[in-house]
Amino acid sequence: IMAEAAEDADFYHEYNATLEFDYYNSMMINTVDEDGNNVELGGEFALEENEHFNNLPVNTQQSVIQVPTNVYNKDPDILNGVYMSEALNEVFVSNFDKDPTLTWQYFGSSTGFFRLYPGIQWTPDENGVVTFDARNRNWYIQAATSPKDIIIVVDTSGSMKGLRLTIAKHTINTILDTLGENDFVNVIAYSDYVQYVEPCFKGTLVQADLDNREAVTTGKGSLCNQAIMLITDGAMEDFQQVFEEFNWPERRVRVFTYLIGRELTFADNVKWIACNNKGYYTHISTLADVQENVMEYLHVLSRPMVINHDHDIIWTEAYMDSVAQSLLLMTSVAMPVFSKKEETLSHGILLGVVGTDVPLKELMRLAPRYKLGVHGYAFLNTNNGYILSHPDLRPLYKEGKKLKPKPNYNSVDLSEVEWEDTEDTLRTAMVKGETGTLSLDVRATVDKGVLVFLKNEYFYTTINETPFSLGLVLTRGHGKFIFTGNISVEEGVSSLLSAVLIFSRTYCETDIDPHHRKLTQLQAVVRYLTGKEPDLQCDEVLLRQTLFDAVVTAPMEAYWTAILLNESGIDDGVETAFMGSRSGLMRMFRYVGAEKRAAKKFLSASDKDNLFTLDHFPVWYRRAAENRPGRFLYYVPKEDMRGKHLTYTHTSQHLAAYINAYKQGKHSAKLIKFFGEVDGSVMSQLLRMGMFKRYGNLVCQCNMLTSSKSKGDILQPCDTEYPSFVYEPSIKETNSVIKCGRCQKVFVIQQIPDSNLLLMVVQADCDCSRQYSPITMEPREVKYILSTLKYLSCDRMKSQKIRRRPESCHAYHPQVILCSGSQEGEAEVGFLFTSFFFEFPRSTLNGGSILNSNVSS
Repeated sequence: IMAEAAEDADFYHEYNATLEFDYYNSMMINTVDEDGNNVELGGEFALEENEHFNNLPVNTQQSVIQVPTNVYNKDPDILNGVYMSEALNEVFVSNFDKDPTLTWQYFGSSTGFFRLYPGIQWTPDENGVVTFDARNRNWYIQAATSPKDIIIVVDTSGSMKGLRLTIAKHTINTILDTLGENDFVNVIAYSDYVQYVEPCFKGTLVQADLDNREAVTTGKGSLCNQAIMLITDGAMEDFQQVFEEFNWPERRVRVFTYLIGRELTFADNVKWIACNNKGYYTHISTLADVQENVMEYLHVLSRPMVINHDHDIIWTEAYMDSVAQSLLLMTSVAMPVFSKKEETLSHGILLGVVGTDVPLKELMRLAPRYKLGVHGYAFLNTNNGYILSHPDLRPLYKEGKKLKPKPNYNSVDLSEVEWEDTEDTLRTAMVKGETGTLSLDVRATVDKGVLVFLKNEYFYTTINETPFSLGLVLTRGHGKFIFTGNISVEEGVSSLLSAVLIFSRTYCETDIDPHHRKLTQLQAVVRYLTGKEPDLQCDEVLLRQTLFDAVVTAPMEAYWTAILLNESGIDDGVETAFMGSRSGLMRMFRYVGAEKRAAKKFLSASDKDNLFTLDHFPVWYRRAAENRPGRFLYYVPKEDMRGKHLTYTHTSQHLAAYINAYKQGKHSAKLIKFFGEVDGSVMSQLLRMGMFKRYGNLVCQCNMLTSSKSKGDILQPCDTEYPSFVYEPSIKETNSVIKCGRCQKVFVIQQIPDSNLLLMVVQADCDCSRQYSPITMEPREVKYILSTLKYLSCDRMKSQKIRRRPESCHAYHPQVILCSGSQEGEAEVGFLFTSFFFEFPRSTLNGGSILNSNVSS
């Protein structure tokens, strides 16, 4: 609808070079000058905080226009485009009224402006500059062009020094920034000889993900658009014979030329090369010229698609929402907008791209965690095998008190989080877009250093009309059945209102209708169930389960009260009891007042953050779920360093009870220490005897700080290995003697029945610390990208896993005009072009290489 509305508006709009038109500029709204008057392109613009849009002040009745600082906001092209696209405002509002789950809607114009709904006030950076340019965003580039194979050829001869080389490097980086994970690239430098900028990528195309793009400042390529980008300060001849032999008459490999510097010597040759190979010629004399001129190649590549009017819908990889300045992962759905005017139809004019953002958490709501069981989860990945959403994806890191996205947060491969899939069977099937199931024995990390061994079933399928695949994971014994029953609404609501409950799930959508946004989840549930708010969108299955849980757990409070009133009373030290259900309902009972409680916070920080949320069950619940009924689990929250917590849990398949106690005394701090840190000698002996086994578990992505000559200290991706020590339950008891110099240490260890506790007695007067170092649970970084051994880094960079090519490709159309150029160079590039055309369009299509390195020119 948005694309059609924009195209129709342009069709009926007549360009007016002298058009005068005021619009709401997002930088100028609600801004006044020294005299208190509204500034030009500003005016009063109503804004109201809206939870649906990350609590930003927005206007849901009006869109605004954002223009980058380097684009003149009253240029005739801008004014005509803004005026024409006013028709989109009504469409935006109508779409949001029909579907209030929509978030940002927008139109990025090829002229440089960005129309955004709902309207917001744009905040510049600390220098007062707005660098956001919609034409640089992945959603724009992917919608405007098909996948690309790009060879960037840069002149490094003697004349390319100083400012020219600086401009050339900036041009290369700008081109690389226009590439995404569906594109392939390599960078080649030439002077007296030819060499690859990154020797690791010799003779091949590499996927243009962030890792590889940084490396070049494998595989067959995209097999779609193919182009050479020639960056030089001049060419002494036009090399017509080379192009005639290897690229004509179809001219399927486009050549784009960038003439660097103020000198125009040999400019005709540089322009001829581009114009006779369906490319684009541009003259870049200053750094300020780079951005605008580089972007023109995208419009040239879009022409076959525009002429055919192929409105392909694209979905982007995951990214952080920069417009809302939030740390939520998003994906964008976008579509190109074309000119339908008959007089320009053969020119293939791209007007821009329309799109909307989809928070990935909204997609994951379609597979809620409560339906999948305590260890179950859903995940999404792309056609390239990268994670869109996964419980083990940790895309943020902490810098001071702020959370920031990691450098490569959106290029984490599925095999890095589902690492038990050692043969890549699951990854391969999902990337290929297959549907099926797979069973794997997995070691799941429920807490740092704590493993459970599970039998998982993976169900996977492709999502139609997207490049994504969905995976669902169910653990044996969990998730296949829901225990529920018939409960009247009156009885269920009464039980809910009479209990102390913690609602951390989304039972009803309260942010769709503005009238519902002030309701708590409990208020929304009660109003919906009692018929006061029938228009609320609520999860009927979850509500039925919650009502059932509320009724069947209601007697627990009477039971806990009876224990308190009993003559024998509760054991000293027990402070709190609570029970949780899979539906997210919790009941809690305090045995002592706040003034007497040693455990001020009975849940650890991670428990509270993840308490029955979409992503996680709390640690105590997950660990207890793997216990057999009747067995107690004693659990010490590691984040509480006061040493006063001893927790034990009893479980059934559906409910988990938790009692919080504390242990006081001068040795209480040792409760929260790993035993190997306290006595490395005994722990070493237990490992040798097989009573404990050590596992290395890669559980999260991290960042390591490294130094770079050009960029200073930079963050590079790595993995973090957390060691885990697992008890072998078949060994009920054992004893041993450890010889330590002149003394011997004797110890005895015995399993306490129906629990996960071990009773250990150790002879304390024999010090073995000189012979045995402590065994710690400190994490270890596993580094890949900048290994001290260069070949290890190269192996990982070149190890391109299987991927699925996007289905659509618009690389050629016979009507595309031959010559494109902007304005009216001493390098020998003839042999380079000869080698490239011989290898690239012919051999690469069959999986061959591109070009041999170090070839004399």
